[in-house]
Amino acid sequence: MFPILETERLILREIVPEDAENIYAYFSNEDVTKHYGMNAFTDLQEAEALVQNFATSFHNKRAIRWAIERKEKAGLIGTIGFNLWQPLHKRAEIGYELHPDFWRLGYVSEAIDRVVEYGFKELGLTRIGAIVYLENVASNQLLLKNGFELEGKLRNFMYQNDIAYDVNIFSNVVR
Repeated sequence: MFPILETERLILREIVPEDAENIYAYFSNEDVTKHYGMNAFTDLQEAEALVQNFATSFHNKRAIRWAIERKEKAGLIGTIGFNLWQPLHKRAEIGYELHPDFWRLGYVSEAIDRVVEYGFKELGLTRIGAIVYLENVASNQLLLKNGFELEGKLRNFMYQNDIAYDVNIFSNVVR
């Protein structure tokens, strides 16, 4: 059963096929994808395939991704979750994205806090990592604000439009 999480302003729930249009709305935006390691979507079917991939990855215990939805208004505004989930090694990488209309309102910070808490307490993780483009200043600052530590830089780690980018690697660990 897929876990539903809540924060003061958000419901973090399973991503369903009906969310594909909202996902397409922001994954087709270059401002969202330029620091994501993938090209912008050009077709709704790409969003539908991503929704299916989220479900398959959860079923196979490789990842878990929640829809970010505001309590006062239904509808997905972004997603957050764990990629590269490795239960045996008690680690995962956190990832997230949000529609630009909702940037800088504290929603991702609120969601990160709840998802990290769930990861440590319910999934038994001892390490949660994050990979962020150096140029993504907002996300780098967000992770530091939310208790992650900068561990270093990985050179030429991600490609975007055939250009190699360096990334920062962050972690949050059980102390």
